[in-house]
Amino acid sequence: MSINVVSLFSGGGGLDLGFIAEGYNIIWAIDNNKNATETYKANIGDHIMCADINQIDISKIPHADVVIGGPPCQSFSLAGNRNVEDERGQLVWKYIHIIEQVQPKAFVFENVTGLLSAQNSQGEKIIELLKIAFKKIGYTIEQQVMNAADYGIPQRRKRVIIVGLKDAKFVFPKPTHSEDGIDLKRYVSVEEALGDLPEAIADENGVVNYSMPAQSEFQKFVRRNVAITEHFIPQMSELDEYIVRHVKPGGNYMDIPADVNSSRIRRLQRDGGHTTCYGRLAPDKPSYTINTYFNRPNVGCNIHYMENRLITVREALRLQSFPDDYKIVSSSKQGRNLIVGNAVPPMLAGVIARELKKYIKED
Repeated sequence: MSINVVSLFSGGGGLDLGFIAEGYNIIWAIDNNKNATETYKANIGDHIMCADINQIDISKIPHADVVIGGPPCQSFSLAGNRNVEDERGQLVWKYIHIIEQVQPKAFVFENVTGLLSAQNSQGEKIIELLKIAFKKIGYTIEQQVMNAADYGIPQRRKRVIIVGLKDAKFVFPKPTHSEDGIDLKRYVSVEEALGDLPEAIADENGVVNYSMPAQSEFQKFVRRNVAITEHFIPQMSELDEYIVRHVKPGGNYMDIPADVNSSRIRRLQRDGGHTTCYGRLAPDKPSYTINTYFNRPNVGCNIHYMENRLITVREALRLQSFPDDYKIVSSSKQGRNLIVGNAVPPMLAGVIARELKKYIKED
């Protein structure tokens, strides 16, 4: 049975890779970021178009069994200005119009947890308006905050997943992993995810080869018999190098000497908060959320668990559960990081896709 899928706001294809791994057939995709669409073509296929979704004729989108995608989430992000009525915030409604046009048997909608508390200027909750709109066009809605770490991904990444079905009620898959490992598998740690990778190199266009066999189930899952790209050491300033040398595994800005030449760090040490800032990964735990600034020590926990450097793009891809043969095509370093940090972990997408298959009946 071939289950055809339309992919919206596809980015570099993290969601798509998970569905493909479960046997789905992506027939059409769209994103407005050229770096992302070129990366998608290099890894998945030419069925993606680079265009503004507001400018296309949605009646030309092919019919599909499933529609997947997460509208850009900056408008709902807890870290942003949260202007739900800006142009990006409006894209969630475009998603609904497309669902209404394509009439799939099911859809999967992904977004940040900030969506749950976002309100419009009338004080109405966006999530409730979304549910009403989806029901109005004939779908039964189930939502859940899924933590990637609960399903074997080495990253604490919480995202809102909404699944809509025409004639059934979706039941989310139960977690397979937990922090303590009681009755479930233990969370996959950073070291289990990255421990087999060879030494990072200076040349951003260079490649390296595996220097040891896979040491964990997760490593076996992501490894391919390939030379590894994107495993270069990110540039750091003198201040960054000073910071990195002092932070312990699992630690943060509190480990940095108080005479550091940074008023921000001194303020954090005095006032607290932002506990993952200037953080070093703990080898025996999952990472925190990989964001689009993982090449900087001040935006998240991005210092390598053992070496005095920031994580490489390949290591960020690993923590997102991308396979080692995944290549990035980008005209800039930040373009690379956007593709990685904005992605849905393919392994998590696969968990959802596997469960969804039970509800998709042949015509």
